[in-house]
Amino acid sequence: MISAPLPLDGITVVAVEQAVAAPFATRQLADLGARVIKIERPDGGDFARGYDTAAAGLASHFVWANRGKESLAVDLKDPRGLAVVRRLVAEADVFVQNLAQGAAARLGLDAATLCAAHPRLVAVDISGYGAGGPYADKRAYDMLVQCEAGLVSVTGTPEQPVKAGMPAADIAAAMYAFSGVLAALLRRATTGRGGPVEISMLEALVEWMGHPLHHTMHGGTPPARTGLAHAVISPYDAYPTADGARVLLSVQNDREWRRLAEFVLERPELGSDPAYATNAERTARRTATDALVAEALGKLTADEALDRLERAGIACARLRDVAEVAEHPQLAARARWREADTPVGPLRTLLPPITMPGTEPVLGPVPALGEHTEALLRAVGKSDAEIAALRRDGVVA
Repeated sequence: MISAPLPLDGITVVAVEQAVAAPFATRQLADLGARVIKIERPDGGDFARGYDTAAAGLASHFVWANRGKESLAVDLKDPRGLAVVRRLVAEADVFVQNLAQGAAARLGLDAATLCAAHPRLVAVDISGYGAGGPYADKRAYDMLVQCEAGLVSVTGTPEQPVKAGMPAADIAAAMYAFSGVLAALLRRATTGRGGPVEISMLEALVEWMGHPLHHTMHGGTPPARTGLAHAVISPYDAYPTADGARVLLSVQNDREWRRLAEFVLERPELGSDPAYATNAERTARRTATDALVAEALGKLTADEALDRLERAGIACARLRDVAEVAEHPQLAARARWREADTPVGPLRTLLPPITMPGTEPVLGPVPALGEHTEALLRAVGKSDAEIAALRRDGVVA
């Protein structure tokens, strides 16, 4: 296979980032070959480093979102530290920040200010709610934004709304920041100018709410919370099997229902029974429909149920827990697992979902706090005496 260069080879990114949204965005850039310089506080660094110790003593969030980066631990409140970052930005292609609203502007590190000074720079501001409006200064942790965006209102059971089990608002903002950087770099390639990019966690997640939002705005009825069931399709749910597992199936049309009735339920007469023959009738009788499916699958093991559903041409899935996902046969068959170096040794990690034949993504090491401070200070021209003074005064670590 011909080896092709990674698409972001030669691109340098400086990121004043913390938590998930900006770090996950810049990790995508690092995976595609960009050099990412992560700016952290000397006193503990990115606070995501302290979320837990589940990854062999490191924080699982941090390991996930920060491989392939260089860590510069510097105090931005000290003019000498800020000057170092400004020097790095002047040589960079991309700058990303997700500080608290207004903090970057006070430091002169907001996208508008930086792009005015460096016309080729692509500069990204990631915030919770955007730069203006009554919510601009509100704290914007992921779960809070999930609530404000309405995601929690459509997730859960009829009795209990629940948040998504992963940071959906952070990830949504990260992926729009990632695609915004790529679009701005493409524009720069043709115009010579970069420019500011603004990403709001709220706006990113509300965009992902497209179906329930449009259903409500144009149909007038908010979708009901239905757990693993579907609000307007039946049967579409997870059902227990004889070995204690659960299998989810989805019948999308009445032809599929007839196949399900004949080959899985082994009651072909239900395919034409007026009480169940159409999706509208099955949904109106959801409890009875689910009972029919549950009775049939409850006599089978999960493997037997999945085999029978596959042979009948019915969409289905095993309801896996996270440990089972880590051993998923499809991921193993496609060789999606690698190892990334960390301060505590190699840890298993997943290849990024963007596959480009002929290229291997960069799964670089997860940096220790300040691991690259000295090298980066030397790169901007600091002498031994200056570096020693900065360390003595706590400006860098």
